[in-house]
Amino acid sequence: MNDDETAAASSHVKDEEFRELDDQLEGPVILPEDERYHEARTIYNSMIDKRPAAIARCENTGDVVRAVSFARRHGLRTAVRGGGHSVAGACLVDGGLVIDLSAMNAVRVDPDRRTAVVQGGATWRDVDQATQEHGLATPGGTVPPTGVGGLTLGGGIGWLMRSHGMSCDNLVRAEVVAASGDIVQASQDENPELFWGLRGGGGNFGVVTEFEFRLHPVQNVLAGLIAHPGDQARDALAFYRTFTQQAPDDVTTMATLMSMPDVGSVAAFGVCYAGEPDRGSEAIQPILDWGEPVQVMVDWMPYLTLQQLLEDMFPDGLHNYWSSSFLKELNDDVIDIAVSHHQRQTSPMSILLLEHFGGAVRDVPAEATAFPHRNAKYNFSAMARWMDPGESATHIAWARQFRDDLKPHSTGGAYVNYLTEQGSDRARANYGPDIYARLADLKAVYDPDNLFSENLAVQPASR
Repeated sequence: MNDDETAAASSHVKDEEFRELDDQLEGPVILPEDERYHEARTIYNSMIDKRPAAIARCENTGDVVRAVSFARRHGLRTAVRGGGHSVAGACLVDGGLVIDLSAMNAVRVDPDRRTAVVQGGATWRDVDQATQEHGLATPGGTVPPTGVGGLTLGGGIGWLMRSHGMSCDNLVRAEVVAASGDIVQASQDENPELFWGLRGGGGNFGVVTEFEFRLHPVQNVLAGLIAHPGDQARDALAFYRTFTQQAPDDVTTMATLMSMPDVGSVAAFGVCYAGEPDRGSEAIQPILDWGEPVQVMVDWMPYLTLQQLLEDMFPDGLHNYWSSSFLKELNDDVIDIAVSHHQRQTSPMSILLLEHFGGAVRDVPAEATAFPHRNAKYNFSAMARWMDPGESATHIAWARQFRDDLKPHSTGGAYVNYLTEQGSDRARANYGPDIYARLADLKAVYDPDNLFSENLAVQPASR
């Protein structure tokens, strides 16, 4: 039995029934024998090799309603694809139905109200290009092809988060197709509990076909990268700890231990100042003055330029295994662990990424959203990346060991968008008992049969 036959055989739904769905949708339903099938199931992380029974490429909310209703009637496991950038492969499902929103990528900006209405399949490239035409932005991801939906529902780390909050903090309304097929609006005034759960609770409650974001005046930022020799990694991270303890809220930074072409091992800082122009130089001067960098690329630039700065560092086609740990502190033991793992890095393409939280992220009340890590000071991630699938076990072990070594210093939580390993047990550990119980109650209302279970899955509470 070949791969296409395996995908088809894993579903109890007949091809004729999928073709009937195809007749009902404005977009196509792609089956395993379709020449478009393998491209349609290819995503950012090449380690993911799932074979859906069918892929419904929806053109509008009506298509989504019909696809969800079809999946519910037939008891099909269902995944939702937006940008296809899920490192866990949550946008695909073996033997089930993928609801592909990639054709639904329109962005409508209202510059007077400072809002943007974004369809569920849009990427951050789509959003940034549309909003920057008006000198506006909302906090988004740091890699343009990332899908708006997955990033926002999991929280939303980006260059503007310390000054304007995470992506989920700037969501003001969402249109959701629930597992029942009903179209539901969620905001502070309408279905507020669902609105709470969408901001950090992942794709557990339905298909978000439309997001409405608050926008901020952001045009030029003082930003870029500073790279230091890798043998200075320990001192660089110690300096970074001091700098971040004093950094103003309009400065968002990250630190990485990685390898750069033609340079080799480096400890690099990424920085974005998004405040008043006359205070920019003073705000980031310490990070520019420290050490003897091998490369400095920091200047005033359009925010759109900054958003494209890291794109080449995260190309398609690599195998990826990522882990994440929110930290209580960046102490000397954590720094030693990081430097040791960097020195034992199993692939030159792998990265250790340290992101500074606080600021506007911390200022959102803990109970306001389902994102449970408001008081975390840093997120430290191991991003194992490689080409040869035969080497997978080696590189995965490196990332897992980093996560395990950080456990004594972790808050116990993780950034869900950086987790290759997901599932309900990890969801319980990540959200904690109180938030998880609230999410489980919400799941029982909007998805009682657990139709949407491919992400960091929350089990519906028993009724």
